[in-house]
Amino acid sequence: MKKLIALLLLLQTFTMYSQAVTGTVMEQNGNKNVPLIGASIYQLGTTNGTITDDQGRFQIELLNNKPAAIVASFVSYENDTLNITSTQAVKIVLKEVKNLDEVEVTARKKGSSVSRTQTRSVVNINENELQKAACCNLSESFENSATVDVSYSDAVTGAKQIQMLGLAGIYTQLLTENIPNMRGLATPWGLGYIPGSWMSSIQVSKGTSSVINGYEAMAGQINIEFKKPDEGEKFFVNIYGNHLGKIEGNINTRFKLSNRWTTAIFVHAENMSFKHDMNGDNFLDQPTMSQINLFNRWKYVNNQFRMQFGIKYLTEKRQGGQMSYNSDKPSNPENGYGIGVTTNRVEGFLKAGYVLENRVQTSLGFQNQIVLHEQKSFFGLNDYDATQFSYYGNLMFQSWFANSQNLFTTGLSFNYDKYAEDLNDSIFNRTEIVPGAFFQYTYSNHKNLNLIIGLRLDNHNNYGLLFTPRIHAKYDLNEHNIIRASAGRGYRSPNVVAENTSLLATSKKLVFNNDLDIESSWNYGLSYTTYIDIGARELSITGDFFRTQFENQIVIDRENAPNTIYFYNLVGKSYSNSFQIETSYEVLRNFEVTLAFRYNDVKTTISNNLVEKPLVNKFKGLLAVSYLTPYKKWQVDFNIQAIGNQRLPYTGFNPEEYQLADYSPNYFIMNTQITRYLNKLELYIGGENLGNYRQTDPIISSDDPFGKYFDSSIIWGPITGVKIYAGVRFKIETKK
Repeated sequence: MKKLIALLLLLQTFTMYSQAVTGTVMEQNGNKNVPLIGASIYQLGTTNGTITDDQGRFQIELLNNKPAAIVASFVSYENDTLNITSTQAVKIVLKEVKNLDEVEVTARKKGSSVSRTQTRSVVNINENELQKAACCNLSESFENSATVDVSYSDAVTGAKQIQMLGLAGIYTQLLTENIPNMRGLATPWGLGYIPGSWMSSIQVSKGTSSVINGYEAMAGQINIEFKKPDEGEKFFVNIYGNHLGKIEGNINTRFKLSNRWTTAIFVHAENMSFKHDMNGDNFLDQPTMSQINLFNRWKYVNNQFRMQFGIKYLTEKRQGGQMSYNSDKPSNPENGYGIGVTTNRVEGFLKAGYVLENRVQTSLGFQNQIVLHEQKSFFGLNDYDATQFSYYGNLMFQSWFANSQNLFTTGLSFNYDKYAEDLNDSIFNRTEIVPGAFFQYTYSNHKNLNLIIGLRLDNHNNYGLLFTPRIHAKYDLNEHNIIRASAGRGYRSPNVVAENTSLLATSKKLVFNNDLDIESSWNYGLSYTTYIDIGARELSITGDFFRTQFENQIVIDRENAPNTIYFYNLVGKSYSNSFQIETSYEVLRNFEVTLAFRYNDVKTTISNNLVEKPLVNKFKGLLAVSYLTPYKKWQVDFNIQAIGNQRLPYTGFNPEEYQLADYSPNYFIMNTQITRYLNKLELYIGGENLGNYRQTDPIISSDDPFGKYFDSSIIWGPITGVKIYAGVRFKIETKK
């Protein structure tokens, strides 16, 4: 009788209609089940299959007239076969093979990698990569990245900026857990507001992004994932110091309050009180500064309902200028040239989601964020005080139609920004109100083709209707070769004063046209990735090309007249072409090598002439190596960067002694770090810019800072020279 029932069930599986199966594959880790990445899922008796993504999730379309059963497998785990009898998502927990207990197979998780499953080309930088350097904050997280460049914006404030595709960081959208952040007044300083010890991963993508996150991301997108209240170490301490006198401390801890509630507390403090003048120009190479940064987040999980909320508070003070400057006295020629920036910032966020139990892959989500940012600052004789209040809301609904090959996400968004800026005797006040709607369609045949088509429409109270179309496509030629393409439009509302505070540290007059329009551009991208099996290891090679073409851009023209910088709308062409090739390979066990090269062709129309955009390097080369000894006792990381020359802004109006060359020289930067692992302790020591290469005279007319030729904003290379640091990390992991 049992055999007859089994036969009937088997016949039934062969006669079921085609259906989509979704689910998650997990592995048991102590008392917890965690996602299993890269597990194979295939239909029983066929070659129809897929693999799980970085969250352990999968989708597979079952073939007609084949068994309605799937098999999950992973190396050193027992296969699990599951008959499919409904459309509900399945959860599979694989068990380790017991008869292999005497064999230990270990592999080193890559610090950064390109996702094979995502339609967009996204580079994921995890904690392994972040800890290859001191990584005190976000600005120091890209030492091993050929995609993102980080440099000082001027020689006196210590502010840093990024570049992607040869374009300034303002054209790259910065997100924290998929919520747009560090906009407006935070633009010059925001990279320093995100401590490295708070981050669990960074996702970097080039070109246009999803319309779900707004109409920005003209050149790329960087998303920061913070450590979660219910994941990772239970207690973490990091103490850092360098030979220049900077010290930093971080404490992270999390608590499980119940089966539904968890919380985490993050504390960051840093101080730099030593004054240095290595080039003898009587100016501090870096400002003295102090920062306190606090973050408390909560998470609630209850069946189909999820909620996260939290609050951050930051206070920071920077002081710099001439060595002789006395901060207790006014900044004037008798006291010397000084700068001071005092910031107070509060952020609050709330994210809630509800998963519909009776409909697979259907959910409703709501994101909210409120920011209050206050800044009081002076740059020599320039006073700049500003406040910003912002609200961001995004309501999203995700589901499917016809079958699981056709997903969609639609929703409504709302942005509110209120700025009050006082620059000397000028007032720049404005309010931006932007309601919007979006629809994004995602198609996947669950084999080799993925497609994302997105449309959004926003109504800006100052600039009118903004239409944003975007498309992304991914095609797998086979399991070793992947082609991706993208195209789309982007917009950006300019914040000309806040985004160019480095120009306040000059003697030049700033002249703004009254009719500055919203910036808009089209971006097109194509990438090809191949994976080559060499022995038991895999060599990955990715080549990509991206072009950004501006319809309108705010041109910063410092080459039209002496002692004046003009801001006006683009008249003519402006574009960026960026080509990059990158390869990564584990040469020997636990010995990883990354080699990359990028070339930029960036031009814009300035004073009616199409010229190379100033302060953009033509090329960048990167060699990064990392070696982890057996049993994870020692780790050695080293990278060398070759930075190409940059066209420098025209200085021919100045006297000869204050003129610069047309181009900066090529130069090399070397960094290294050695880490020792001791149970719960990690000790590390490292050096940055080991060759001690410096831009020797970063300030023009440093001998006469109140004269008409003073300029500290033309920075093309390192300012501080070699930096030696050391630190300790202490972790208490969650009990298994």
